[in-house]
Amino acid sequence: MVESAVQWLLLLLAVPQVGLTSVFVICFISATLIPMASEPAVFAVVVADNALFWPAIVIGTAGNTLGGMVNYWIGCGAHHAFARERKTRWFGWLQRYGAKSMLLSWLPGIGDPLCALAGWLELPFWPSVCYMAVGKFLRYIIMTWALLNIPPDYWRQFARWLG
Repeated sequence: MVESAVQWLLLLLAVPQVGLTSVFVICFISATLIPMASEPAVFAVVVADNALFWPAIVIGTAGNTLGGMVNYWIGCGAHHAFARERKTRWFGWLQRYGAKSMLLSWLPGIGDPLCALAGWLELPFWPSVCYMAVGKFLRYIIMTWALLNIPPDYWRQFARWLG
């Protein structure tokens, strides 16, 4: 059921008919706790029109950062709703590095819960958002640049290497 809903959403937001709007929505949704990749949307728009490289990067970053902010607020609300704290290694690590740890919010599988934990620990909001945005922005620039500049043969070899 979830897979069919995601496929319906992707068809609804199909690129290039909707373009940058779809990039924003998909990047926002993928940054919340819903597992979905945002890079294909950014790639599709950039491949369809190279002139949209920077707009796609900026809009993707904005949507992904806003999704991270939602996770932060979810974590903050959960902390207030369930006041007992369980100390884990992640809590100590986040408290030690503070808002700077949000530079890692772009990591697949780790980034979204990291934003929620930042909210749970009530790390400073705006510095967390700024570091979140920087990490996500750099991810989109690097990944999109690699897609456009690394020959397809290398991607095929890399895919074979992954198995």
